[in-house]
Amino acid sequence: MDEMEDKTSVPSDESDVEVDLRRSSKIQPENRRTSRWRNGQCVLAVPTSSMLSPRFDLSLCRALLERDGFQIPVADFETPLDIALDVPSVRRYLYLNSSLFHFIMAPILYVVIWCAVFSTLHLYLSVTDYWVLGLSVSLVSIFLTTVIIVILHYSNKEINMNIDVRLIQVNERLSRHKLLVGVADWVQNCTGSLQLFIVYWDAACCLRTLTETLEEMSFVRDEAQKRLNKRMSHLVLVTEVMTFDPVAGGSSVNEGSDEERPLLVNDEETGRSTSTSQREDTKLTTNYSLVPDQILPAQAKALQLLLTYGAVYVKLLLSEKLPNSTHRPLRSRRNHCTTASVCLCQYIKTKVLRL
Repeated sequence: MDEMEDKTSVPSDESDVEVDLRRSSKIQPENRRTSRWRNGQCVLAVPTSSMLSPRFDLSLCRALLERDGFQIPVADFETPLDIALDVPSVRRYLYLNSSLFHFIMAPILYVVIWCAVFSTLHLYLSVTDYWVLGLSVSLVSIFLTTVIIVILHYSNKEINMNIDVRLIQVNERLSRHKLLVGVADWVQNCTGSLQLFIVYWDAACCLRTLTETLEEMSFVRDEAQKRLNKRMSHLVLVTEVMTFDPVAGGSSVNEGSDEERPLLVNDEETGRSTSTSQREDTKLTTNYSLVPDQILPAQAKALQLLLTYGAVYVKLLLSEKLPNSTHRPLRSRRNHCTTASVCLCQYIKTKVLRL
């Protein structure tokens, strides 16, 4: 709606009814083109151009989305995704955390563990039957390698601070266009597939249901907050902030306190007005907890939880790793996703609120 209002200019003497009719006439064609989508359906899947240096063609993504009827401005799509994913350190992490790298690392890890265990036992034990020693070392190496790979596999089911959390700001903007974005990968035919997934998701129903759940828990507010702190205490965002000298900075001291800064700070934009040497001298780090504040209303808490876990939900949805709703009884059986066993609000209630 914000985009439509910006593009619509009307004379000052037109009545409000005429303005509403003109706006609705422009919104209806877009709604008809996007109404065929259902929650959880993959609108777009874009693979990386290279597995060694993962990078996505965002301009092509936006063009394909426009073809499907999603009119998304650059400021809501390409700009936040560039900030979140198109960073050298993030691209390296995407590769090192990919399933393909784990697939390649498994035999290498086995050989390293085998050599380490064999040399240690051979050094401290006098064994004459080397085939017994070799068999024992092989079994131990297989066990340790399997344990490490399983741990890495299950860690990918959790929210990732270096990928999923960086996409919170992107999903905050795309949720206005009924879209969610996430990064998922898997190995198929010995080939890694790291892709940027964009799914259709109208969060209105999930927001309403999760708000009702939090309101029902309001009489045990301390217990609910303890659950949130227990499940989300590790979600701490470390950001760099700038401090200005009162003499050199002038009026910049009154620009705003740390509480008024956004959750994900764009250091490049905040530091443009200062020189490189000045930024290095005044660079500080601040920790921001992603646990919803206890004083926030239920709807604000619900929205923050939906945006926080939106990217990891998309990752699990497209990787078919979502938990089955029959494994744990849920207070509400309303599923707002036709393509998965649980929807986003049910996933949050199961994973975070433990309901």
